[in-house]
Amino acid sequence: MGRFLLRRAVNYVILVFIAASFTYFLASSYLEPIVNFLSKHPQPPLSSIHNILRSRNLDPNTPLVQRYWTWITNILFHGNFGQTFDGNSVNSEMGRRIFVSTELLLVATLVSTVSGVAWGAWNALRQYRPSDRISTVVSYLLLATPTPVIAISLETVDQWMGVPVQYTGMYDPGAQGTWSVITSNMQHLILPTITLFLIQATLFSRYQRGTMLDVLGSDFLRTARAKGLTRRQAVLKHGLRTAVIPVMPLLVYNIVLLFTGATFTEKIFGWHGMGEWLVDSITQNDVNAVGAIAVFTAVLVLIAGLLSDLVYAALDPRVRS
Repeated sequence: MGRFLLRRAVNYVILVFIAASFTYFLASSYLEPIVNFLSKHPQPPLSSIHNILRSRNLDPNTPLVQRYWTWITNILFHGNFGQTFDGNSVNSEMGRRIFVSTELLLVATLVSTVSGVAWGAWNALRQYRPSDRISTVVSYLLLATPTPVIAISLETVDQWMGVPVQYTGMYDPGAQGTWSVITSNMQHLILPTITLFLIQATLFSRYQRGTMLDVLGSDFLRTARAKGLTRRQAVLKHGLRTAVIPVMPLLVYNIVLLFTGATFTEKIFGWHGMGEWLVDSITQNDVNAVGAIAVFTAVLVLIAGLLSDLVYAALDPRVRS
């Protein structure tokens, strides 16, 4: 088992390196940080612009291979992702954005995972009953609805009901004192958390329902019933664990990749996390920021893969052997 995980880890590290390098070459080839300076009024001298970009490893006159070598060696040996086009530290900005995304996603992912699995299993046990049919229709409607529509609909309902739930930004700028800031922050979390919950829980429930239906007709479950277990006991003790195994990789990857995948939710509700930063970095031609986000996302995939392997092994004894 240890050798298996080690091999997988080595493969993931190689993939991280390839994905990050490819993204940097792509971003450096098509994004033009110099545009940010040429559009200023008054426009700085061209020589000054190139000097500034050169100091930030963004000068288009420097060969791409040389810029890549500087970028990758700074990451590998110093853990330094460089500077943004306006001279700020990419490391500092990324640390702040990761914290914001973690705060936004923590509750939503935990609740959506547990409730999605339970919802899917419950629907499978009531296949073709009215509750299952209603749940199926609602699920497909939610999955077919774009995230911005769900988010804006929640904002509209909030305004229509007159509920004092604030949803723009992380907290009210006028909040004074630690307790007021915490209370305001929790209030601002409500609508974006519900948005993410509806999307993720619905997706997880559909997959869980399908795998649960496959398990309900299996021989080992009938054997458990023959040994005296009730249907409920057999499902909870043997069926649910087996049905969760195929869904586990999907759960892990979706949860981890939400860090950069909650773009619409962050943009609409004014949360300055990693997803919003990705969009802003591309529109601002910020090569180093895009490269840092690519590395971060690739590392998330690595972590998700290893977590998926570990959870899979914990649930399935055949993998451990």
